Amino acid sequence: MINRWIFYAFMKIRFICFIILFFLTGQVMASSYHFRNLSVADGLPDLVVNALYKDSSGYVWFGTNTSLERFDGVYLKHYMIKGSTENLKRVYAIAEMPEKEIWVGTGNGLWRVNNRIHDIEHVASDIIETPVKVLLSDGKGILYIGTDKGLYVYKNGNFKLLLLDKNVFSLKNSITGLSFGEQHLLWIATRKGVASLNLIDNSIAFYPYDRAFHSVCCIGKTLYLGTMSEGIIAFDISSRQYRRYIDVGCGVISSLSSDGKDLLYVGTDGNGVHFISTSQQQVVKSFRHEVGNENSIRSNSVYSLMLDRDGLLWIGYYQQGVDYTLFQSGLFETYKYPPYFDTKDMPIRTIAFHGDEKLIGTRDGLFYIDESRKIYRNYHSPELRASLILSSCYFEGNYYIGTYGGGMYVFNPETLTLSNFDSSEPNPFLSGHVFCIRSDNENNLWIGTSVGVYCYRDGKQVAHYTASNSKLPEGNVYEIYFDSTHKGWICTETGLCIWEPSSKSLKLDVFPEGFVDKEKIRSIYEDSEHNLYFLPEKGDLFVSTLNMSRFNRISVSLLKDKALMGIVEDDKRWLWITTNNGLYRYDKKEICIPYNFTDGIPSPIFINCFPVKDDAGGLWFGNSKGLVYLGTQGTKLLHSHPYRLSISEILVNGKEFYPENCGNDIRLDRTASSLTFRFSGFTYTDPSNVSYEYMLEGENDNWKPLLGTSEVSFYNLQAGKYIFKMRRIGYPDSEAKLNIVVEGFPLLWIIGGGVLIILVGVVFYIRIRRRKQQLVVLADMRETVDVPEPAVVEQAVSFEIAKDIKTSEDKYKTNKVSPEECKRLFKLLEAVMQQKKPYKNPALKIADLADLIGTSSHVLSYLFNQYLNRNFYDYVNDYRVAEFKQLIAKEEYARYTLSALAEHCGFSSRASFFRHFKKMTGVTPNEYIKQLEK
Repeated sequence: MINRWIFYAFMKIRFICFIILFFLTGQVMASSYHFRNLSVADGLPDLVVNALYKDSSGYVWFGTNTSLERFDGVYLKHYMIKGSTENLKRVYAIAEMPEKEIWVGTGNGLWRVNNRIHDIEHVASDIIETPVKVLLSDGKGILYIGTDKGLYVYKNGNFKLLLLDKNVFSLKNSITGLSFGEQHLLWIATRKGVASLNLIDNSIAFYPYDRAFHSVCCIGKTLYLGTMSEGIIAFDISSRQYRRYIDVGCGVISSLSSDGKDLLYVGTDGNGVHFISTSQQQVVKSFRHEVGNENSIRSNSVYSLMLDRDGLLWIGYYQQGVDYTLFQSGLFETYKYPPYFDTKDMPIRTIAFHGDEKLIGTRDGLFYIDESRKIYRNYHSPELRASLILSSCYFEGNYYIGTYGGGMYVFNPETLTLSNFDSSEPNPFLSGHVFCIRSDNENNLWIGTSVGVYCYRDGKQVAHYTASNSKLPEGNVYEIYFDSTHKGWICTETGLCIWEPSSKSLKLDVFPEGFVDKEKIRSIYEDSEHNLYFLPEKGDLFVSTLNMSRFNRISVSLLKDKALMGIVEDDKRWLWITTNNGLYRYDKKEICIPYNFTDGIPSPIFINCFPVKDDAGGLWFGNSKGLVYLGTQGTKLLHSHPYRLSISEILVNGKEFYPENCGNDIRLDRTASSLTFRFSGFTYTDPSNVSYEYMLEGENDNWKPLLGTSEVSFYNLQAGKYIFKMRRIGYPDSEAKLNIVVEGFPLLWIIGGGVLIILVGVVFYIRIRRRKQQLVVLADMRETVDVPEPAVVEQAVSFEIAKDIKTSEDKYKTNKVSPEECKRLFKLLEAVMQQKKPYKNPALKIADLADLIGTSSHVLSYLFNQYLNRNFYDYVNDYRVAEFKQLIAKEEYARYTLSALAEHCGFSSRASFFRHFKKMTGVTPNEYIKQLEK
């Protein structure tokens, strides 16, 4: 109950924030919404979406022209509507009743999802013999059913018909919309006006109108009615008067809904989607299709519209499927200072804070913000000799700024002016590269450049260390870090050295064997426990004590093959590590939690920018698409998650499996060669951003990460008991589990198998005896008949074998398939492979593929071998290779290993993937990726 309360409290807060956002932003920033679309390629069987509904479990339901679809964020489950014509199959309305029953209104009546038989069934077909256009549940067991011949009320298993006109064929009885209002009234939209039904005494009042209404919403004392030609009509409940409402640029209102308080959500068939504030009497948000804008909605022909309880916008189109906004938790934010400055899409290279002041260096210039003084300034070429800012540091009242190729500047926050740092050293301070700027405990300013290390005190140069005059290793100086003992760790292109404050000199001979002093180190950081963390250019994280008496590499599976960019510790003593492929929170022991777009991070690519923890404990990170911020409000969400994890589908041998009960136990027999679980957190984000971990107790007791996919498969499980566990990475409380029993072979099967083996052995023995007898007879014939020995013996010995070979060669000759039929089957096969992608199943068999296109294994085998002149496995693997090529070209898949991608594409093993890839392309996957990068 507590978790449920937290969930709804979180949703309520998020929805309120969503509403506030609308009022603040007006009609701008439509492109800031990230839409994902669903179409035939995602398994949607019909692209006309007439109805949308989100149930209490988190599933979203689509009503199309031919089916009801259940969507869990990754997978679709189809419930096909039975009917002779498209109009009869069309789904108009969806509603949920107690016990999580889903009811559906279609062109041929009322239907209901039966979870017991896992199908959809016709309900009351002898009572309701007309299209059901609208459904409305009161949440307490009463369902109101709007039809072309009156209003049906379903309660306690009984149906009652209410007519608004005694003439059942009157257009007053053609109901198109239902909405609850105040004072126990149900408002009914019809093709001849609106009516009110008093739910206490069942009295009806009718208010005629000379145009047909398509939908109705009640907000306060006003009804808002959608028409098919005149836009929105408002009906004042107090005065009983109709009036034209706000023009949304289209007369065809296909969908009308509301939050019940202020906002009216309007879908039009021609001009997209609009949100209207009824209190402000104006459109506050619009979504339209814009040619060339990938972030706009796909079509202006909107047939259905829903803003769900999580603030996600769902849009159903005519012939375009579904669009929906991707969920973002709001954990992270991208910094902006409206209306002047927004770091969105800016590659952030360095950040320096002092109080309310923020200095932000990007690849495209320098930005200064003082929120307390309400000051904003930006500097770029030609004010700067180079616009790529590499480093910055607040020191003694000024900001010191290093650039790439343009030397170094001093910024005065009082006068807002830039000046050169030291013109007497043109290289590097006027034309060189300044990679890092740090201060020590003695008020010295240290500068790492392309020509060594400089030390300044009171504006004067104290020292300049190079590889020729000191023990500084060769190459650029990328980092200078002073630890709590005041030692300076200097990171160069070719290794480390230490500034020893006692001797005021650089040291090289202080590193123990096995240390990382010969490697290129990006960054160094000391945590609250006085351990030093080193981020190498390549390889695992390295940790050491301050005196280097103990050190080791830390191997974290989620950080494998990633370039480590930055590191900082939060108030809970967890480390935050930025990489070229994601942000991770690490407890320094076992737990590593990934964060991505779902959490509010604009891009998985983080830049080599030293993270900052501000005075309030907030964390700031330089990202390729903005300055990412985790504030104190966000940290409260780190230890809880509003969504539960649930298994949405179980596949056994590639086919849906339904447990006998709805509990946490499944029982399988030994014929189950493959077992697949599909699950969902109902976050409705990009599927490539989900991250889980799983364990199968009884086979392996270690948690395994699962990134970018919501399904896991097991093969050839031995007889026994198992427990399948899954959870979000880093959230133990989200764990869900399922008990699995794999039965052994029954005694009767064992006896029967033994008998079968004996019979096969007897038959084989008899055939051997017969062949020996044939050889004896042939030997006798050779003695009595003048026949050359080799020919006769060869004929006799090979008689049975030759017969089998000839049968195999002639099997297609006796069972030919016409070229026309082959052409038809091949076209169907290609469509199935491209749309349903069965090749992703590593256990795919030719029989499975034959079932998908409605033919036999023999005919499909003929198609491959005689018509296509290739075998089944090469054909399927070619599709898998093509899928790999498409994925590897996408940025979001760059973080996956080759093995993970190969498995995702359907290969059963890494070796199989490499072998077939090279067979098809002539190069290995690694060579192909290198060519792609070039």
